[in-house]
Amino acid sequence: MKHLITICCLTVFSFLFSNVANSQNGAPPIGGARSIAMGYTGVTYTDINSLFSNQAGLAMLDHFTATAFAEQRFFISELQSISAGAALPTNSGTFGLSLNYFGFEDYNEQRAGLAYARKLMDNFSIGAQVLVLNTRIPEYGNKTNITFELGMLAQLLPQLRLGFHLYSPARIELATDEYLPSVYKLGLQYLVSDKLNILAEVEKDIDYPVRTKLGLEYELAKALKMRIGAATQPVNLSFGLAYQLENGLALDIASSYHEVLGFTPAAGIVFPFGSSKNKD
Repeated sequence: MKHLITICCLTVFSFLFSNVANSQNGAPPIGGARSIAMGYTGVTYTDINSLFSNQAGLAMLDHFTATAFAEQRFFISELQSISAGAALPTNSGTFGLSLNYFGFEDYNEQRAGLAYARKLMDNFSIGAQVLVLNTRIPEYGNKTNITFELGMLAQLLPQLRLGFHLYSPARIELATDEYLPSVYKLGLQYLVSDKLNILAEVEKDIDYPVRTKLGLEYELAKALKMRIGAATQPVNLSFGLAYQLENGLALDIASSYHEVLGFTPAAGIVFPFGSSKNKD
């Protein structure tokens, strides 16, 4: 009975604050601790975090890269999310694998994805990912669904990049009158200088109002970056730091803040197996 009450409370929480908390229910995981720190942006990323936010960005990788990150939403242990992924560039395009776990022992969701990205031109790439989603409640069993996501990325100018991403565009029914979310994102990234990046996005879940997001990334020192961000619907403020070691290993920490629900801390690690030519 105790576990059932906990599950019911989490279900109600997810329903009431689904657009606030990025609650799972099939929703795409965010693009790492970097995304959290920068107002949940990510549609224009060209690093390994694009495996989660817009797979077209994977086409810009030039070496095998792996990542892992975790967040605990509002310091609630039952709302923890852990993700891991890796991408391998080849002459035929870039292949990626993503994994995500959300929840706790008595209610959890798992996600596994296979991604592919390819450059069609020097300044234009596309990407896609097939996802297998599983929800597990020990007392009731498992429920599995399959969906997909698509993305494109265009370098309009040396300083300006455009990204577009569709998540689960087909309406896939989870239960009676309950569907996987369909999410559309459009964003721009402007490189003001070698030290300052500005990202702006609009996001539309067909069941919720349009959300706008803004992120800034500033290089404080050669190996240290500061990140801040904000988002609407609801209002979230976020911040974080990134530090890159000499061997290429990058460490990210971040937190977002909601005035009612509080803080969501996150941390991540990125390891490139080779030297990088990609500044972003």
